[in-house]
Parts: sequence; C-alpha cells; structure tokens
Amino acid sequence: MFQKETVRVEVCKCIMEAFIKHQQESTKDPVILNALLHVCKTMHDSVNALTLEDEKRTLASLINGFIRMVSFGRDFEQQLNFYVEARSMFCHLEPVLVQLIHSVNQLAMETRKVMKGNHSRKTAAFVRACVAFCFITIPSLTSIFTRLNLYLHSGQVALANQCLSQADAFFRAAISLVPEVPKMISIDGKLRPSEAYLLEFLCNFFSTLLIIPDHPEQGVLFLVRGLLNVIQDYTWEDNSDDKIKIYTNVVHLLSAMSQETYIYHIDKVESNDTLYGGDTKFLAETSRLCETVISQILEHLKNLGKDETLKRQSHLALCFFNSLLAHADLRNNKLNQLAVNLWNLAQKHGFADTKTTVKTLEYIKLQSKHPELSHFTELVLRLPLQSRT
Repeated sequence: MFQKETVRVEVCKCIMEAFIKHQQESTKDPVILNALLHVCKTMHDSVNALTLEDEKRTLASLINGFIRMVSFGRDFEQQLNFYVEARSMFCHLEPVLVQLIHSVNQLAMETRKVMKGNHSRKTAAFVRACVAFCFITIPSLTSIFTRLNLYLHSGQVALANQCLSQADAFFRAAISLVPEVPKMISIDGKLRPSEAYLLEFLCNFFSTLLIIPDHPEQGVLFLVRGLLNVIQDYTWEDNSDDKIKIYTNVVHLLSAMSQETYIYHIDKVESNDTLYGGDTKFLAETSRLCETVISQILEHLKNLGKDETLKRQSHLALCFFNSLLAHADLRNNKLNQLAVNLWNLAQKHGFADTKTTVKTLEYIKLQSKHPELSHFTELVLRLPLQSRT
C-alpha cells in the first residue's frame, strides 16, 4: 500500500507505538504475532549505514516493547522458539539482541522457579538450550562492556541452574575479553575513560567468583588466577589508582574464600568451602595469592612517594588500612605490623583527613569491646594521631 519506504516505516512505527501503549496484557495470538513481526521486520530492514543512532534507538525500543509483550505462558519451549526467530529477524539492532539475551535468561530462571530448583532431565536440557542461546549471541554484540556484563549475568544464570561447565565457559570468556577493553569508550556520543567501568565490572565479578566451584581439571582457584594475570598484564593509566583498588577488592575476595563457611551460596551448587572443607593446601594457595596481591599494592604505594603523588599515597594507604581492619586477622603479627605501617604512612606527610582518622580510631576502640576483637585494644595503642602542626 505504501510505496515509499520512509512512509512505510513511519506507519510501522505508529502501529507499534499504538500497540505498546494500548495493549494491556501479554499476547500469544498467532495472528497478532505474525502481523507485528512483519511490522517490526519492516522497521528493522530499513536500518542501513546512513541511519542515525537516535533512529536506531527508537526502532529498537519499539521492537523491544513488542518482544516484552509476547508470552506463551508455561509453554517455555515455544517462548524460546519465538526468541530464536526474533534473533534471526532483528540481528542488526544490538539493543534488540541484548533484550533477547535478557529475556532468555529470565526464561531459564522462570523454569528454575517452576521446578523449585530441582530440574528434570527435560528442563535441564531446556535451560542448557537457553544458556547456549546466550553464549552464541553475546559475541555478536559490539559494545565490549555489554558483552562483559552479559557474560557475567548469563554465567550467574547458568550457575543458578546447575549448568557448571556452561557457567565456567561464560566466566572464562569474560576473563579473556578484559584485555580487549579500550582505554576510551564512547558513551552517549562522548569519549570517556573506561577504567571506572572496568573497575565496576571486576568488583561485580569478584562477588561471583567467591561461589564458583573450582574446575576438577584446572587446579585451585583457576579463574581467580586467570583474572589476576589479566589484571596484571592490562595497561593501566599512569595517574590512575584503579589497579590498586581492584587488588584491594581481590584481597577482600581471598579473605572471604579463606572462611570456613562462605557468606552466601547458590542453592544446589557446592562452593569451594564445601569442596575443600578447609583443606590446608587450599588455604595455603589462597594465602600465597593474597601475599602476592598485597605486595603489588605495597609496591604501588611505594611508587607514590613523590611530592606530587603524596596525597594519593595517603588516601590509598588509609583505604588499605581499613580493608585490613575489616578483612584481615590482625592477631597475626605480620598483618598487625602492616596495618600499623599503613596507618603511619597515611599520616606521614600531613595529607590524612583528621576527622576520618579520629573516627577510625573511635571505631576500633568500639570494636575492641567485642570479645572476639579484644586484640584491637592493643592495636589502638600502636596507632598514634599525628598533628599537622
């Protein structure tokens, strides 16, 4: 009816806007689905190299609105088939692919919910199909942080559904992708440094690494060691402390891994606290890794000993002191002395915030009243407050 493509696309947009606005409930009506798939396909096929980003976002938003309105109820296989078909039809709009990955992950979790975590052979195969959909689709995305976050998210979904080898593949893919993160990324049309986003991603990753069981053929803390190697080899900005912030979070992770029982678990997934049961070799490896990471942090602090970086040195020293306070066993003489040294370093050149140091001391004194932290009483006596005068 509409010969001119621009007119045809505008009409399609109007149809989709009306559908999204007025459709109150999800639908599985085949007539509606076929008609609107054709409408969405027309919009998608209008995208070319000259299409503006705003127009792409608008079209993707309309298509995503349609995808979210499609539900086959408990017929999860039909739902997955719809997502597979949609992926083939809308492969040139990245936000649509992202939506489809999220939708398939949600489908896997809904399956888990229906089965109350106890998958049958059929549902186990189905969630593996969902996981495979995501694993195949993610590499086609161009945004590196979208890929990283989806690898992590999909890995978490796989883990929750007891797909351990698939989860392992997602996490390894994420680790192998980290070296490709560029120094600058485009956000809303502006170039911005990527390190803050990488820091955020890695901190999220660490919280998941705690509960991932070691692969039986890969050795102790295989993923953690792999990620540490990647972090070590990554080229960080000279004036940035993000690498040390990451290492500090690694210390938190390794401290949590050394506990007899981890602070959280995934149902029906045995983490390393169960697998190793406090094995001395595992604890020794964790301790060795921790020492390596701490040495890297101290080396960085040492390199900040120049006049122009003393303020950064003070701030980082106090931050790491607080980390030791929260995560280290300060009954250990070596760690206790390290904490004292960091405290003194933070105040050495007069850059430490007096209010912060006073409140920190008050906190330590308060904590020392707990029987299990009575050793803090002695620690306080070794932490002088240095005046700036």
